Amino acid sequence: MEIDKSSKRRLIILCIDCELLFVMSNNFSIDSILAKRPRKSLIRVFLQSSHLWRRFHSLGTEMIVTKSGRRMFPTLSVLISGLDPMKNYVVTVDLECIELKRFRYSFHQSKWISTGPGESELPSRMFVHPDSPARGSHWMRAPVSFDKMKLTNNQLDSNGHIIVNSMHKYRPRVHVIEQDGSQTRHTFSFEETEFIAVTAYQNHRY
Repeated sequence: MEIDKSSKRRLIILCIDCELLFVMSNNFSIDSILAKRPRKSLIRVFLQSSHLWRRFHSLGTEMIVTKSGRRMFPTLSVLISGLDPMKNYVVTVDLECIELKRFRYSFHQSKWISTGPGESELPSRMFVHPDSPARGSHWMRAPVSFDKMKLTNNQLDSNGHIIVNSMHKYRPRVHVIEQDGSQTRHTFSFEETEFIAVTAYQNHRY
C-alpha cells in the first residue's frame, strides 16, 4: 500500500512528538546523554626539532650526565594541541628505562651493544614544568620547552634532578595531567628521543 506525501508528513510529526514526549516524561536531556558517552581524547603532543633528534638517533643518541646535573642536548621541546583552553593542566616529564641492560660502545662495530643485566633503577623522578599548573590556552600558545630539566648519575642527588644510571638506555615521557578533579593523565613519548646516558661521548662521529 502506497502512502501519499501528506500522510508521510503526519507520520513523521507523530514520531517526533512521541520521541519528545518520551524524553520529557523521563526527564532526559541531550547534555546528560552526551555526558554519558565515552569521549576520545583530542590531546596531541608533537616533538619539536624532530629532524635533529632523528639525526642523533640514527647514530645512537648519547646524553652527557654529571654528578652536579646537566641539561639535555638536544633540548626536549614539544607542541601541545587539543586542550580545553579554560581548563588547568600540569605538564611533566619523566624518564623510562626502556631496556634493563647495561651497554657499551663497540668501536670495531661502530654501535652500542648490550653487555649484560642493568643496574637496579630507582623510581623515576618527575620534572614538573615551572609554568604548571596553567590553562590549556597557555600550553597551546607556544612550544613547551624542558630546557631547565637536568640529569644526574648521582644516586644520592638532593637537588631534584632526574637520576639515571650511566650506560643505560632511556626514553623521555611527556605527561599532560588534567586538573579537574579526575587527574586524568595523558602520556606521550617519541622513539627518536631515546638515548644512552654517558659521562663522556663514546661515538667518534659526534
